[in-house]
Amino acid sequence: MSELFIYNTLTGKKEKFKPRHKGKIGMYVCGPTLYSEPHMGNLRTFINFDMIFRYLLHLGYQVKYVRNITDCGHITNSAGLELDSIGLAAKAEQMESLEIVYKYNSKFQDIQKAYNLLRPSIEPTATAHIQEQIEIIEKIMENGFAYVSNGTVYFDVNKYVKSNPYGVVSGRKIDELLNESRELQGQEEKRNPADFALWKKAQSEDMQIWRSPWGDGNPGWHIECTAMSTKYLGEEFDIHGGGMDLKFPHHENEVAQSCGAGMKNPANYWMHANMLNVNGQKMSKTFGNYFLPFDILEGTTSIFSKPFSAQVVRFFMMMGHYRSDLDFSNDALIAAEKGYDRLTDAFLKIGKLTISETTNIGKEIKEIRDNCAAAMNDDFNTSKLIAELFELATLINKIDSKTIHASQEDLENIRKLVQDYFVKVLGIQFENGTETNSQAMEHLMQLIIDIRKESREKKDFATSDKIRDVLTQAGIELRDGKDGTDWKI
Repeated sequence: MSELFIYNTLTGKKEKFKPRHKGKIGMYVCGPTLYSEPHMGNLRTFINFDMIFRYLLHLGYQVKYVRNITDCGHITNSAGLELDSIGLAAKAEQMESLEIVYKYNSKFQDIQKAYNLLRPSIEPTATAHIQEQIEIIEKIMENGFAYVSNGTVYFDVNKYVKSNPYGVVSGRKIDELLNESRELQGQEEKRNPADFALWKKAQSEDMQIWRSPWGDGNPGWHIECTAMSTKYLGEEFDIHGGGMDLKFPHHENEVAQSCGAGMKNPANYWMHANMLNVNGQKMSKTFGNYFLPFDILEGTTSIFSKPFSAQVVRFFMMMGHYRSDLDFSNDALIAAEKGYDRLTDAFLKIGKLTISETTNIGKEIKEIRDNCAAAMNDDFNTSKLIAELFELATLINKIDSKTIHASQEDLENIRKLVQDYFVKVLGIQFENGTETNSQAMEHLMQLIIDIRKESREKKDFATSDKIRDVLTQAGIELRDGKDGTDWKI
């Protein structure tokens, strides 16, 4: 089997993947912040890393996948200000912070189930790791890279860059950052405009407050991930992932915190999934193209002409490489739905295909399997993988039409290809549930076809026609041919 290559944001190129420990992988991915329901852009990141998790398992690795839950802390917004977004959401909805967190965590779990995401190995929360965050801040202060100003602890970026590189993840230059930061408001407490909060002093209106050596307060956003990733994966691990929008400042500051605390850049490979566009524009409430994961399933957004299933949406996302732009549009999803139907129609035929004693397709099946592996080993190229699955569907349809012949071994190899790459790696389910359900459907339909055949042999055409008509009303087409009758949904 060919070796796995991963695009590493740190180096800007694909690199051969070498885990720190043979057969084992530690992977950390930044999870949701529970002040609102995750939008489709967030979901794209989670689905992409679910696919990566699945493929690493497929390769036989023992994967410890850690994806955090941010349920407290000050989030850095687009203006560079550190805001208690959970507290603000709680006040807006007239709830306690804990209510907001429970509400949106429940939503997130429902979304994961609907879109068939595997659960991470560990899903830690920021609130359960306050002590670990405080301990890392203390180490950063001991090393001289942080200071207290009016009860808030800030990371001293200017002092840090005198002995450490800053910008290794994002490629941003410190001089540019300082110039940008000088124009922002609320910088009076900082020694330098680019400094960021490790611990924020409590305000009278804060809903979540913890004690610390520097007074009551709550953590900054970046320190949470540093504490949770290193606690469960160690000071150095294999993969750190997240959305492209997290490269700066979040991931850049995670590296600074780890190094500032006397550790190292925590991950050997930094991976970033690209953003989501809608009809050619970045998803934004301002543009009116903003929608949530369940909106598209329920058909409650005017952007799309009809509801789409979670499996079609997931299939559409897998049609694009995780690092490429992805443009959601009505036409694109309709096309994806047709592609999904074409594949599943073909794959559901496998149990009904005729077995032949002679075969000449073993080499072709092996070539498709090798190409599937090569696509995924090339930085998880799901678009190339899906192209190979369409080749497999074409092969199945040729077997079905008896243009070519397949042995029992061929059919087992085809079935395994579908199970390995369509179901397990891409994480896509058949619309009628699972393969087990489809097999039950096969048995039921065969019984109905046999009853209809007996009716026709007895010249009971009224019963025969009624069976056909009822199935047609249910969206099931019977197709009579010289070799018997088959069916299609």
